[in-house]
Amino acid sequence: MEGPERLVGKKILIVDDELDVLETVEELLSGCLIDKAPSFETAVKFLNKNHYDGAIFDIMGVQGYELLRIATGKGVPVLMLTAHALSPENLIKSIKEGAQSYVPKDNLSQIAVFLGEMIEAHQKGIDKPTGWFSKLKPFFDRQFGPGWREKDQEFWRDFDSKRAVSKKDLQDFL
Repeated sequence: MEGPERLVGKKILIVDDELDVLETVEELLSGCLIDKAPSFETAVKFLNKNHYDGAIFDIMGVQGYELLRIATGKGVPVLMLTAHALSPENLIKSIKEGAQSYVPKDNLSQIAVFLGEMIEAHQKGIDKPTGWFSKLKPFFDRQFGPGWREKDQEFWRDFDSKRAVSKKDLQDFL
């Protein structure tokens, strides 16, 4: 099942200090049960009160990394969504701190696909990042310039080895 269909009925927390982004993401995820939080404090209240199938956190303006720590501690898979924190360093930090995906707001129109893959992988116990990076690598290459992964070769070598999916994992996922 692709994108929106596999998300119907999923409980999602969206946190962003830009109200138009909250509204847009809510529209793009129309089949989901959505809680929207415009601030860190509101998000923490939601996380302490409810269970979520997935969460989407902005990095800047809402203490996204602190929310990431709280959500992953509760077993909630997190997609980091960003515009102002779009950098190789923040991509790496997001993954190291437990995010399942790191999506630029430039790719907001595809959020249902990325979120659906993330939640499905989490439900099947697949702890490795899913296809989001393969889909977004051409964007990152254009945005960050040639050789952007060379600075952090050890991280990327490890990341790439974890992204390699075994035949059994692939069959389980499908």
